[in-house]
Amino acid sequence: MNDIITVKDLNRKFPISGGEIHVLKNISLNVPEKCLAILKGRSGSGKTTLINLLGALDNPTDGEILINGNDITKMSEYDREILRRTQIGFVFQSVSLIPMMSAYENVEFSLRLAGINENRKERATECLKMVGLGARMNHMPAEMSGGEQQRVAIARAIAHRPKVIFADEPTAELDSQTAQAVMKLFKELVEKENVTIIMTTHDTGLMNAGDVVFELEDGEIVNNGR
Repeated sequence: MNDIITVKDLNRKFPISGGEIHVLKNISLNVPEKCLAILKGRSGSGKTTLINLLGALDNPTDGEILINGNDITKMSEYDREILRRTQIGFVFQSVSLIPMMSAYENVEFSLRLAGINENRKERATECLKMVGLGARMNHMPAEMSGGEQQRVAIARAIAHRPKVIFADEPTAELDSQTAQAVMKLFKELVEKENVTIIMTTHDTGLMNAGDVVFELEDGEIVNNGR
């Protein structure tokens, strides 16, 4: 199995009054394609900082991040923006749906942003059915439960057929039963969509659900297991 992400000697430091704080320290890891990878660790361990770097939302202080063999740390900001729109999907803890758009419109809008002009209606409908919301496509976010909103966010993230989806604490606001259902959905999407999903969690009940599990502690990888 090939690796879709390779990280080498990654560091992230932030300036603070009187010096700097070293949030990520010499991170090296490999994520195979078509898998569910878990980044686990306590709050403050560096999970969100790492996922922001992997998703080209932030730049490292030094080190390499290769996605499909391309070092995104050497890309221009324009190329990073195109990468995020076309090859990467995001699912956040706060689902960030557009409140004045229906579930269908939220997903279809993401296809517009990715520059996809053909079969948008069919693909948006397919993705909402895939996440179990075929009958709720025309509902507004305010008319949906937290779990349903998160499913819309997942449908939006997969709609443009990205290579990788980054999910930062996607189950943090959900009850345990709904969280387990989201994890089951992630596993199904890896199989159906041939996508790699990398998610962060500090929920001990979900940490071993991944095909690959990386544990962060104080900004360092302390466990890397399959």
